Amino acid sequence: MTYAAPNFESKICPPAELAARTAEIARPLVFTNGCFDILHRGHVTYLAQAAALGTSMVVALNSDASVKRLGKGDDRPVNRLEDRLAVMAALGCVALVTWFDEDTPLQRILECRPEILVKGGDWPVDKIVGCSEVRSWGERCTPSPSSTRNRRRRCSKRSASCNKKAPAGALGCLNRLRIVRASENKPLTFRYFVKYFADRLMVFL
Repeated sequence: MTYAAPNFESKICPPAELAARTAEIARPLVFTNGCFDILHRGHVTYLAQAAALGTSMVVALNSDASVKRLGKGDDRPVNRLEDRLAVMAALGCVALVTWFDEDTPLQRILECRPEILVKGGDWPVDKIVGCSEVRSWGERCTPSPSSTRNRRRRCSKRSASCNKKAPAGALGCLNRLRIVRASENKPLTFRYFVKYFADRLMVFL
């Protein structure tokens, strides 16, 4: 018996089509990138939180050759690009998934011109690839908690008092986000995020 390809595979976007396809999806657009070789809970939490900052999200994956140049080990990537693209496309928070052969995703960023650029919290804002370009468009760069580091340290570093003050879910992670305003280059406060999510919640009430 022959089965049709899953619908989520339509979200896999060749680089040559990225500019045209991102012109058709809802904005503001979030962009993030990475290898996402062995997808785990930290990854999907990070992706869901990143997607919540905008309306649609594009994820760009390192090609197999690009992963190897990162020096992660001779056995990496464990999963081929074709498989990593399919797994990423299956996530509901992802609007489109593409890839890049270069060492950085700068060309993909220039092609889709996101309003929001997201990277792990262990990256200084001024070191995020594409940050200067996105800021020049009047948008913002967003370091979020590192997915792999959070997964490793979740149990060992979280204190009892932190557990009480930071409930599970996106809101509990907001105090670890550092958002930079493009116009002012200042971090937004935790109070701003509480108000931002409260305003979004009111839309559904």
